[in-house]
Amino acid sequence: MADELSRLKIDQSVKTFTRGGKKKIIYITAGIALVILLVILYALGILRPAVRVDVATVSRVYPTQTYSLLNASGYVVAQRKAAVASKVTGRLVSLGVEEGNPVKKGQIIATLEDDDVLAARRQAAANLAVAKAQIEQAQADLHEAALNYNRKKQLLARQVLSQSEFDQAEARYKDTTARVASAHAAVAAAQAILDGAEVALEYTRIRAPFDAVVLTKNADIGDIVTPIGAAADAKAAVVTIADMSSLLIEADVSESNLSLVKLDQPCEIQLDALPDDRFRGAVHMIVPTADRTKASILVKVKFIDQDPRVLPEMSAKVSFLSHPIGPDDRKPRTAIPRNAIRHQGEKVSVFRMEENRAVEIPIRTGMILGDLVEVTHGLSIGDRVVTNPPENLKSGTCIKTDEK
Repeated sequence: MADELSRLKIDQSVKTFTRGGKKKIIYITAGIALVILLVILYALGILRPAVRVDVATVSRVYPTQTYSLLNASGYVVAQRKAAVASKVTGRLVSLGVEEGNPVKKGQIIATLEDDDVLAARRQAAANLAVAKAQIEQAQADLHEAALNYNRKKQLLARQVLSQSEFDQAEARYKDTTARVASAHAAVAAAQAILDGAEVALEYTRIRAPFDAVVLTKNADIGDIVTPIGAAADAKAAVVTIADMSSLLIEADVSESNLSLVKLDQPCEIQLDALPDDRFRGAVHMIVPTADRTKASILVKVKFIDQDPRVLPEMSAKVSFLSHPIGPDDRKPRTAIPRNAIRHQGEKVSVFRMEENRAVEIPIRTGMILGDLVEVTHGLSIGDRVVTNPPENLKSGTCIKTDEK
């Protein structure tokens, strides 16, 4: 029994071998899993070194950009503009308009104090009435003198009247005739004085010289308005108005590019205040003189379509085009560079940059816009796409650009 118990021993070498075998199996399994994981990550592009690429931003463009010959900047300027003032000095007692109000030709914009002018007008009217009454009296005297003269002329012919009595009647007739002529002259003089008073009264009524819109209000009720504005606190102009139908773009074109511009040439106008709109235009005038300080020529461009949102002094950009704008050319298009597109059979795609990775996106394209292509589906304004993508570029590959 003791011998049997003594033979019951644990083989330490076997135990050591068993534990070591398990560790090796674990290490081998872990290694294989790590290799598989690395292969998968490399295949996905995660462990690959970042590929240096160029990128472009998906933008909104207009088809007119593809046939624009020249671009210039300028300002909206009203060709009919006036600082409306009075011809006489006076205190402003009423002002019937404010900024933005439309006015018609002849409309009273403001009035000046006119008590003294009204008094002078009433006096002139009274003097005219007196002069007209004197005409009636003189004509009555002339009628009586004419009858007396004719009667005595007949008596003289029959030798029943002395020559001296006839001479007195003739002299009175001539005197009354002269007084009638004098009375008519007095009426004309009184009428002229009244007309002068009417003109002076009209000077106190400040009227619009043409159909326009009020741009600025330069005076208020109670201000002294004077033609020259030399007095302290005096105002020379009451309002400034402009004819909105006369708005043109005045742009400076370099002398070296003047050959690209001609009269009635179609243009496209963009206003900084209305960036989402484009306006049709045409060359109205090439001013026949140069600005030697800027080596440029002033070109005036008119609007084909009137828009109430266009205001004087707005800054503008003008594109001089090679042919007129078509109906579809006024619609903005989403576009990318042509070299960003990858063709694989019928599949059309691009690599969109998402954070620091290139993700392949299928797209649908539209019309060709020079070096750009319209994208109708798949991308949005502001997305960034890889241009000239390498042949081995895969979706998910880490990329980097030269941009800082």
